[in-house]
Amino acid sequence: MKKFEIIPVQFMKVGKIYYFEKSRIEVKNQDFVVVETARGLEIGIVAGHNKFITEEEINNDLKPILRKATQNDLKKYENNKIIAKDAFDKCLIEINRHQVEMKLLNAEYTLDRKKIVFSYIAEGRVDFRELVKSLAQKFKIRVELRQVGERDGAKHLGGIGICGRELCCSKHLCNFDSVSIKMAKNQDLALNPTKITGCCGKLMCCIRYENDLYTDLKKDMPKVNSFVKPKCLDCQCKVLEVDIFKRDIVIEHEDSRVKINLEDIDGRDN
Repeated sequence: MKKFEIIPVQFMKVGKIYYFEKSRIEVKNQDFVVVETARGLEIGIVAGHNKFITEEEINNDLKPILRKATQNDLKKYENNKIIAKDAFDKCLIEINRHQVEMKLLNAEYTLDRKKIVFSYIAEGRVDFRELVKSLAQKFKIRVELRQVGERDGAKHLGGIGICGRELCCSKHLCNFDSVSIKMAKNQDLALNPTKITGCCGKLMCCIRYENDLYTDLKKDMPKVNSFVKPKCLDCQCKVLEVDIFKRDIVIEHEDSRVKINLEDIDGRDN
């Protein structure tokens, strides 16, 4: 069975990882490469080691790495970032002139400067047809306005969470997985929106990636209101509290609260 060698590539710090076919280009981790995307020619950075997949595992068109980025490519890439700042300011003026309800996040030129992409967040759909016409006349190249979600907006803008640390999305999370209230309940979190909602207005991402740990730690712990038989007692006792991290259990015995460890249980009735 034919196998393809693919290379992980990122286009922004802590951004989503995309895969490209290696072809005959020799690259290593952290090399800058030039690739063709749906937006046009772009520079990305190799974000890990190569891996092999079968033809059945390919779920979209697998494009090849075009080349390792040259010094000229990197110089053009840095210049693009500089002129993109000016394009961002001009776009803001046009947004205000056309009174379009959107929050502009950033502006990016493709490597060959044949296209500029403006990313934004907004509540619902936005009619930006007149805005695009104005921008196309101003920049004389193809213009794309790309709406992103609230989480992507927070990733781009950055900030400090209620934990006092840098937002997970802009620090280390490359992908956004779904987060549910069920996960918050699994971690015994107070279902107060101000406590479980992030800066983006969505459920905090940490609830998702910490959930597996809580689920694993709870596997051998008795549930609250179940009954256990401590080794030191000849009776079943009701469980009042559990501490999954310290592996401690608070039980009710003769109208008293007694703390024991998980290892002190001889049996249970869940």
